[in-house]
Amino acid sequence: MSIKRIEVGPRMSQAVIHGSVAYLAGQVAKGDGVAAQTEGVLAQIDALLAQAGTDKTKLLTATIYLADIATFAEMNAVWDQWVPAGNTPARATVEAALATPEYKVEIVVQAAI
Repeated sequence: MSIKRIEVGPRMSQAVIHGSVAYLAGQVAKGDGVAAQTEGVLAQIDALLAQAGTDKTKLLTATIYLADIATFAEMNAVWDQWVPAGNTPARATVEAALATPEYKVEIVVQAAI
């Protein structure tokens, strides 16, 4: 089975396609607050999914990392507007220390092709 890598860097690829699944790296975005960062992250996910030949209606799983779990509702307000009704993935949300203090949210998804 072939492996296709998208936006390959020295440390990681932004997406890897193996078989009929696209695996995206954790996505972060700059912005003021969790809502703005979530919007930026979801836009990046949309773009990577498109490059992989799929879209958010085919999400399988999502893992959401929040620097502060108290911002859960703020993140969900953006997520709920973005995720397609009836096509919600299996999902986990956890509080975690992210790569730098400026990042408030990081999202990792996998999607069927």
